[in-house]
Amino acid sequence: MSKQFFGTDGIRGRTNQGAMTAAMAMKVGQAAGKLFQRGSHRHRVVIGKDTRLSGYMLENAMTAGFTSVGMDVILLGPMPTPAVALLTRELRADVGVMISASHNPYEDNGIKLFGPDGFKLSDDDEETIERLLGEELPLAPSEEIGRARRIDDARGRYIHAVKASLPSTVRLDGLKIAIDCANGAAYQVAPSAFWELGAEIVAVGVAPNGKNINKSCGSTHPDLLQETVVSAGCDIGIALDGDADRLIVVDEKGAVVDGDQIMALIGTQMAARGKLKGGGVVATVMSNLGLERYLSGLELTLERTKVGDRHVLERMKTGGFNVGGEQSGHMILLDHATTGDGTVAALQVLAALVQSGKRASEVLHLFDPVPQLLRNVRFAGGKPLEEKSVQAVIAEAEASLRGEGRLVIRPSGTEPVIRVMAEGDDAGRVEAAVAAICRAVEEVTA
Repeated sequence: MSKQFFGTDGIRGRTNQGAMTAAMAMKVGQAAGKLFQRGSHRHRVVIGKDTRLSGYMLENAMTAGFTSVGMDVILLGPMPTPAVALLTRELRADVGVMISASHNPYEDNGIKLFGPDGFKLSDDDEETIERLLGEELPLAPSEEIGRARRIDDARGRYIHAVKASLPSTVRLDGLKIAIDCANGAAYQVAPSAFWELGAEIVAVGVAPNGKNINKSCGSTHPDLLQETVVSAGCDIGIALDGDADRLIVVDEKGAVVDGDQIMALIGTQMAARGKLKGGGVVATVMSNLGLERYLSGLELTLERTKVGDRHVLERMKTGGFNVGGEQSGHMILLDHATTGDGTVAALQVLAALVQSGKRASEVLHLFDPVPQLLRNVRFAGGKPLEEKSVQAVIAEAEASLRGEGRLVIRPSGTEPVIRVMAEGDDAGRVEAAVAAICRAVEEVTA
């Protein structure tokens, strides 16, 4: 069964349009509430959100949906996605909800659902919810309608859990850290966690107004953090995205460090302590070949999956890995969290910095990335990758890399775009391969 509403990371779209309306949010609450009313106990759901203007509307609508089918609601307010996953487990809830569109602009919003174990829902559960959305669901009797309440100590609980991911002997005294919270869900908790561990904090992106989340700030727009690190003389910069499950780092020189280098650092640090499970790291097909070669040189593996942290997590669970992530900055550390957690990952980086006594530019440059180029080609319709002329050009491009590079060509799951990526030791061949494939796609779709 193909899903109509759920994508790779929950339901997402432009608010007050399509699937992202108050009416649909209420139906999702009712459907998820029915699905997770398992057992004879009093059932409850934990709901968190980021700082988008539409979060108020969707939070109220989902509360109405869950309570109408007899489920109690615990409201967290603005909190990171990993905090919702954590508190779903800690509060013994049957389901958790994060209202967020992650790194998207404020006009968008989304609904992410977690099971009682704190992991994102399985395909089967998502398909069941979609089926229930099309049914007339029975409402709870008047005396069994759910109650809703806010808890005041959610931030403190999450900060405590984040700090517990480090040994009690690790402190951040003497570090001057710039942190960009993207005017998003972590605008209070992340600076507080680092400050409580002893760091001097220079915070930006911590003044949300409902419309400025991810706007020219955060992990997808690191320019602000780069400027702040250099101008304030910081030792390192930390950039999160709107729901704080993604991390990008800036070194003391203002250079951006992507998820591949962060995975290399965390993975090798854990391997040195005998804590790395699975014999390597899990990443997607987009991670740089340089990372794979670096890990191989240490007799560690790089397991590749399809794009999306969901696929990374699935491979981690089936293969017994505890470190995984994406080049874009999603970091999953299963010893500490059930989903991507930018703040927890940042603390592992900061701990390595403290323990090494070196500068960030030294600690965070473990390998030289090979030249990599990604371009997007829009098309009007059809399946251009199935055209023989396109397939022939792809075969020629692959041969031109002479076994010293990779091609990753895939259609986008959310828009009519073909993503063409090539990487290899010869930058000229990489650029020529991408250009040839893009031209071939354009010719068959013109």
